[in-house]
Amino acid sequence: MEKKEKIKILIIDDEKQFTEELIGFFLDSDFEFYEANTAAEGKKVLKNNKIDLLILDVRLPGVNGLDILKEVKIQYAEMEVIVISAHGDMDTVIKAMRFGAFDYLRKPFRFIDIQIAIERTRKYLQMQRRLKQMEEKNSLISKTLEDKINRQFIGVSPQILNVFEQAIIAANYPDANVLITGESGTGKENIARIIHYSSEKKDPVFCAVNSSAITKSLLESEFFGHKKGSFTGAISDKMGYFEVCNGGTLFLDEIADMPLNLQAKILRATEEKVITRVGDTNPIHTDFRIISATNHDIYKKVEQKKFRLDLLHRLNTLHIHIPPLRERPEDIKPLLIHYVDDYATKFKKPNIHISKEVFDALLKYDFPGNVRELRNMTERALILCKGNLLGINDFPVKSQKTSSSEAHSDSVNLRTHEIKMVRKALQNCKCNQTAAADMLGITRDALLRKMKKYNISVNKNEE
Repeated sequence: MEKKEKIKILIIDDEKQFTEELIGFFLDSDFEFYEANTAAEGKKVLKNNKIDLLILDVRLPGVNGLDILKEVKIQYAEMEVIVISAHGDMDTVIKAMRFGAFDYLRKPFRFIDIQIAIERTRKYLQMQRRLKQMEEKNSLISKTLEDKINRQFIGVSPQILNVFEQAIIAANYPDANVLITGESGTGKENIARIIHYSSEKKDPVFCAVNSSAITKSLLESEFFGHKKGSFTGAISDKMGYFEVCNGGTLFLDEIADMPLNLQAKILRATEEKVITRVGDTNPIHTDFRIISATNHDIYKKVEQKKFRLDLLHRLNTLHIHIPPLRERPEDIKPLLIHYVDDYATKFKKPNIHISKEVFDALLKYDFPGNVRELRNMTERALILCKGNLLGINDFPVKSQKTSSSEAHSDSVNLRTHEIKMVRKALQNCKCNQTAAADMLGITRDALLRKMKKYNISVNKNEE
């Protein structure tokens, strides 16, 4: 027989005698009860305890219970609410249900009635928990971590499992800087957040900065802070990103687009962990980890003298490359199912099914926008679909089919191009395989496989 899971229940009612009698009735039950006789007391209990079920009176001193209902359903989405009232009418019932109440009882009622309502709610909560466990089947992160990063990370392919493993390794070394590369839409910030929130320094701040989105005139002030009066508009002292991230993580997105004049100062701050605010002379010590990301070929930026090699070496202690979605087609199906379920719940469209033709078509699509594109096209499909079955017309993707001669030509060109790239990388790195793999944005093992596949030696004299 399945053991019933103990749930925590909070009663917010201005009648103290009622709350005491109700708790007394359930004294020997396997429920854990809390009581509050004002809205303020109730909010304090909610803040300090993980409540599963709220029993809420509509009429409270100085506040409408329905307003509290709306507020708690936003702040505590997983908590269920049973609304009670001695003055309820049909309009109140409708509003309560519309705002997310699970059940409604009108006073006076028998305690057996509230017991039945609580049992009904408990069964629903247990069902929801089991459903979440099923939903997490293809998720590589726990629900707790998912809530912290406010992201999902779904995948089953060996490539994405390897990426996740590297992220966890990086998390175990909280002082090591990490460079994440990959095409736009592959989920680089997801990986950065997983690294931060899986590390021992997960409590301090995670600050995400788009290196290309800050106005050039404010770059130095944003990163290093400024002293009051140091320039027009500096009306007070301000902390920069390095100070804000003391003890935590500074995530620099689009790092390849950072101006050269700032790169030298970033390098020094990263090496010395000491910064000086604009307009000030006092050094400030700050401890931070930098996780950077780019969708550009950063080594090409170095060759073009647009990115400092010494800064790249400083940021690239650990390198994680996220393959594009087209290179890991096994992840398309679980990602699609996840997004369909997510948007079906969000848009209140239950029992949505996906036709086999959709899976077949998406497996042939190259997804230039990667996971982000798949998510957006799924959202569009759920918005526009009229029935319960998602068909190929709901996912208007261009056919990727080519003739056999074209496919052969592309294969030859790709093979030739790959051989040239591997040879060039080895030549530029003086046959250092680890450095060459980093330059290509792949692992050393992947490089060795390509060298074996194309019979490429490490002879330094080889042309």
